[in-house]
Amino acid sequence: MKVLITGATGLIGSELTEKLLKNDHSVNYLTTSISKIANKNNYKGFYWNPQDGTIDENCIEGVDVIVHLAGASISKKWTNNYKQELIESRLLSAHLLFGLVKKSQNQVKQFISASGTAIYPDSFSKVYDENSPEIEDSFLSNLVVKWEESANQFQLLSIKTTVLRTGIVFSAKGGALAEMVKPIKFGVGSGFGSGKQVQSWIHIQDLVNLYYFAIINQTEGILNAVAPNPISNQELTKTIARILKKPLILPNIPQFVMKLILGEMHILLFQNKTIIPKRALQLGFKFEFDTAEKALNDILK
Repeated sequence: MKVLITGATGLIGSELTEKLLKNDHSVNYLTTSISKIANKNNYKGFYWNPQDGTIDENCIEGVDVIVHLAGASISKKWTNNYKQELIESRLLSAHLLFGLVKKSQNQVKQFISASGTAIYPDSFSKVYDENSPEIEDSFLSNLVVKWEESANQFQLLSIKTTVLRTGIVFSAKGGALAEMVKPIKFGVGSGFGSGKQVQSWIHIQDLVNLYYFAIINQTEGILNAVAPNPISNQELTKTIARILKKPLILPNIPQFVMKLILGEMHILLFQNKTIIPKRALQLGFKFEFDTAEKALNDILK
């Protein structure tokens, strides 16, 4: 099988690429940097620039599945300009891929897109699965809606479409967990707000395995890419500190303080969303790291 990946050098893309190559699949990837283009038998790079609509049309040759991971990070301050970048980096790239597939002779059978759990509303009482119809009214949720719409347009071409709504990714190589760990390592860690807010997460290995599962099984529709056991912010903080053998002596950080520091982005730390991977489990996917304790022990020890 040949897979075309956008965002192939990122946290998720690099791990997925490695897994595909180890299992004797071929990978084409798109990059905005000419210096990152490689040309090997089963691993080939192609140039694109979604901002100006440029794409090497050879990237689609022989491709069975497109995995779209490209998009600006949400972990930067959301100025008005950066909000626009968050939107454009996802939508322009998806529309460029759609235009290429629509006009070119190809054998693409499936389009898989990253997505986010931000679509679900903040709630202390509800448990969300893939069938939950509720949508939060916020910038990030509206971004996710547009993001998924840009993926679902591939259905118009009779291509199977899949979106993975991803929670906090636990990885030793970067992402949100690395930022949580830093202050705890220096003995100045603490929870946020009440600490009761539930956060849905997934180990990077399980996330990559879920992408691979969706590719091999041609899975369609929405998949919540989160572990089966969400955890409260307070318990997550305590678990990290216990594994690192560091004390937690400071009081929790109030919400208004983080709003001053991070601006609108601070809501990511204080929202309560209990999300479960109902469809993945029903389809037979097995999580290797089903609890935060197990995941954090693997990453931090």
